Amino acid sequence: MKQDGSIALFQYWNRLRNGRPAPRRTEIEPADIKSLLADTFILEKDTRGEAIFRLAGTRLCATYGRELKGYSFPLIWSRRDQRMISRLAHSAFHDKSVVVVTYEGISKDGKTNPFELVLLPLEGGLGSPRSLGAITPVAKPYWLGADPIVEGKVDTLRVVDPDREPVFLGGRAAMEVPSLAPGASQMIAGSASSDQGRRIRHLVVFEGGKDS
Repeated sequence: MKQDGSIALFQYWNRLRNGRPAPRRTEIEPADIKSLLADTFILEKDTRGEAIFRLAGTRLCATYGRELKGYSFPLIWSRRDQRMISRLAHSAFHDKSVVVVTYEGISKDGKTNPFELVLLPLEGGLGSPRSLGAITPVAKPYWLGADPIVEGKVDTLRVVDPDREPVFLGGRAAMEVPSLAPGASQMIAGSASSDQGRRIRHLVVFEGGKDS
């Protein structure tokens, strides 16, 4: 987590949860994060089980050139990444995972710009899972907001244990995402261990929990 907006939203979320897996969605006060609202969003799960935007900030909507409220979250990503992004959103909804993604945004005219995404779980009950997030541009070229981003291609991702990791996560190398979507053999359940974490399918999971 390297961008100021991502770090500030994480810190706010972390204070609210106060040791719990996630804060309640009713605890989020827009006035407390007013300087971040333009780039923040809330996801919810619709009746089909798909993650959709419940709310999205004005600058974020301008970046994508559309009103994102009610729009499918996976559809702002490249086809190769949509299945993986759906799984990460599901993990935030149901496993209370904190997710950090860096990606390349591609504009309608073919320009590119790097972005950082942070996805933070909220406690909304089994019937109404939600998550809070922010998308922050790493650079702010002159065309951003005028030439809409139409596709995101994932560069790296982390699934973070907020009780174990330091708030400033830039010191740990992120997992690089292959240039092609995982094949069927990679998606089959199974795991292998490594010095850096436990590999499950195409993700690396770092063990959480407090030391005894």
